[in-house]
Amino acid sequence: MHSEFELITRFFTPDPPGAEAGVTLGVGDDCTLLAPTPGQRLAVSVDTSVAGIHFPVDAPAVAVGHRALAVSLSDLAAMGAHGRWCLMSLTLPAADDEAWLADFARGFHALCDAAGTALVGGDVTRGELAIGVTVMGEVPPEQALTRSGARPGDLLVVTGALGGGAGGLALWQRGERDTDHPLLQRYLHPLPRLEAGLALRGLASAAIDVSDGLLADLDHLLDASGVGAELTLDSLPLAEGLVAALGEEEAQQAGLNGGDDYELLLGLPPEHLDKARDRLAALGLALTVIGRFSDESGVQGVTATGERGWQHFAGGGAP
Repeated sequence: MHSEFELITRFFTPDPPGAEAGVTLGVGDDCTLLAPTPGQRLAVSVDTSVAGIHFPVDAPAVAVGHRALAVSLSDLAAMGAHGRWCLMSLTLPAADDEAWLADFARGFHALCDAAGTALVGGDVTRGELAIGVTVMGEVPPEQALTRSGARPGDLLVVTGALGGGAGGLALWQRGERDTDHPLLQRYLHPLPRLEAGLALRGLASAAIDVSDGLLADLDHLLDASGVGAELTLDSLPLAEGLVAALGEEEAQQAGLNGGDDYELLLGLPPEHLDKARDRLAALGLALTVIGRFSDESGVQGVTATGERGWQHFAGGGAP
C-alpha cells in the first residue's frame, strides 16, 4: 500500500517544466507559482470525470487518463485559448494497482506533452474513482471566443464530425473491445480542438465545444447570444462508420444528442467562411456549415424528441 505522497512522487511529478513554461515553483509545495505571459488574459476551466458516469468502469486506464485531461482542454479550445498548465485531483478506491496507475499516468502525461500543457499540482485521495482536472490557458485581450457573439445571419458551423463519441459508447456497451475501432477511438481518446480554436480567433463570432450533444450545446450558444438557429439536418457531418454501426436513424440521433464529440460549434460571419476553411484545412480538419443563426427564437429544422443531450442528474451514464 502506497501513501498519497508516494503516488504523487512516482506517477504525477513530471520533470520540472522550468521558467520558460511559466512555472516558477511546481509540484511538491503547498501551492504552485505561475508566471502568466504579460498582457494575456487567463482562461480557467474545471471538469470532473466519474467512473460509471463519464467513462466505463472497465475502460483502459490509459484512455481514462487521456479523457480526463482532454475534456477540460476542450473548454480552452472553445475559448480560442492556448493551454499552459493543469491541476489534477485523483480519487482512488485503492493505491496498490501499480499497472493501472502507470497506464493512467501515461495517458495523462502524453496528452500534456502533445498539448504543451504542464501538470503543476494536484491531489490524491481515497474514494470512488473520479478525476478532477483544472486547466489554465492564455488568450490575448479581446480575442477570446465566447458563447455570446453570434448574430442573425451568421453561419452555424462545426469542426470535424459528429456522433462518434456516442457511437463508440454504444459499441462499448454492446461488448465491442477493439480499442482500435474508429468509433471507440473517438469515445475513449477524444481530441480537443486546441489548434482549431486558435486558428478561428478573429473569424468566429461565438463558440462552444460539443460535450453534451449538438442540440444541448447549441441551446447554450443561443441563450448566451440571444438568437435562434435554422438547422439543416442533411448537412450534419456524421463520423465515419457511424451509420454502418448504428443504422441511419440512431446515427443521426447520436450526431444530434449523443455528446462526447468535443468538436467546436461556432458562429461564423459568411464573409469569413473561406478563410476559416483554409485555416482548418491546413490542420487537416473539416469545417461544415450545418445551418444559420436567425432572429427567430429556438431551433428550426429539427423536431425535439425528449431531452437534448447529456443531463447529469437525469440518470444513465457509461457503465
